[in-house]
Amino acid sequence: MITPAIIRAVMPAAGRRADVYGLLLADAAARFDISTPARAAAFLAQVAHESGQLAYTREVWGPTPAQLRYEGRADLGNTQVGDGKRFMGRGLIQITGRKNYLLCGFDLRLDLIAMPGLLEQPEAAAASAGWYWHTKNLNRFADAGDFLGLSIAINGKNKDGLPNGWADRQDFWTRAKAALGVAA
Repeated sequence: MITPAIIRAVMPAAGRRADVYGLLLADAAARFDISTPARAAAFLAQVAHESGQLAYTREVWGPTPAQLRYEGRADLGNTQVGDGKRFMGRGLIQITGRKNYLLCGFDLRLDLIAMPGLLEQPEAAAASAGWYWHTKNLNRFADAGDFLGLSIAINGKNKDGLPNGWADRQDFWTRAKAALGVAA
């Protein structure tokens, strides 16, 4: 269901990255039960936004005030000095924090604590997006057509009650639904 051609239709700026990620995202979708056109459309829309159309597998580090707050966050498992930057967002859906790297690495059989940069590589970046989707039970939002709820579950809310990049996410979702034949 996910192919390079579908990726190009959803993410026009992806270019050759669509070829690199086509099979990898299809494999992640199969492995993590992203098994209907509605689920695939929602998944690709979120991946498109979170990765800048497959351009980024690592969070752009400022550090911003929000990024500085990663340091010492027990909920992220960032208990050691330097964990905030070391376990910054990586992968196509940004895995963030020592705890999430540990859990993701365990399930994907990768030592992400010793080698966090593995999440920047295409295979792990795609697999980690599927892992995140599955472990957060995000199919429930896709199945219900609740794209706002899905986007908030991934990125939280801003002061207006919307997720970061809401208009961008909606545009990708519209493209993905059209590419996969999901009713609007």
